[in-house]
Amino acid sequence: MDPALRVALGLALFAATHLGLALPPIRRALVARLGLWGFTLFFSLVAWLTFGLAISTYAAHAAEGPPGLALGASPAARMALIAAITSGVMLMTGAFARYSRSPFAIGGEGVREPCGLERVTRHPFFAGTVLFGAAHALLATRLVGAVAMGGLAFVAGVGACMQDRKLLALRGDDYRDYLAVTSGIPFAAILSGRQRLVWGELPYGMLLLGIALAWVLRSLHAHLFDYGGAWVIAAVVLGPLTILVSALRREHRVRRPAAPRSAEV
Repeated sequence: MDPALRVALGLALFAATHLGLALPPIRRALVARLGLWGFTLFFSLVAWLTFGLAISTYAAHAAEGPPGLALGASPAARMALIAAITSGVMLMTGAFARYSRSPFAIGGEGVREPCGLERVTRHPFFAGTVLFGAAHALLATRLVGAVAMGGLAFVAGVGACMQDRKLLALRGDDYRDYLAVTSGIPFAAILSGRQRLVWGELPYGMLLLGIALAWVLRSLHAHLFDYGGAWVIAAVVLGPLTILVSALRREHRVRRPAAPRSAEV
């Protein structure tokens, strides 16, 4: 079987399960049966397994097949695409600065006013992933790389749209108002006058971390998919797992009854 087709099938399985389980009728049925946290854990496990399979398939065939666009041969295009990748990583890391208080937090119920990076894009992680994946697809020297990274960008873009639809159904007018003053495309709401950039709200520490992480990824680029992509798979599992554990602990603290006060003497 053609290497690019193998990679495409691996990504298709990930996309079908990841996006399919998030479809409102399927999600509602599973939440009713498993509970919200049961569904979240099931959804995460399926995502980890299917994404791990897609990554290991790509790692096995990364050097095979026909050439890609390889736009990195042009110095100007290479510089622009590397800037897009770095911006994407900055958005992805910056997304976690105020994640626990965002409308998208696991277990969250409220919708607050846009803050920080949400003024730039309401989906900093998804938008960053689209930038990261699309730029890599254009730089890829092999078709398998273009398929893998282009597929990642596609899943992130569709995922952002589906998350908006889910939250609009769950939270009604509050989220509709949030949508009206934010944008999925970075800076679109600001340029249209629906939002403003507040420099003091930006998570500079996390953005700088993103720059450092982009540099580390570039330095280790030749070895990221060694051992069947184990390093990438571990990062994809451990990152969301940390968020899940943190959200569970936060909910436990909120639900734990306060200790009774000692009787006054």
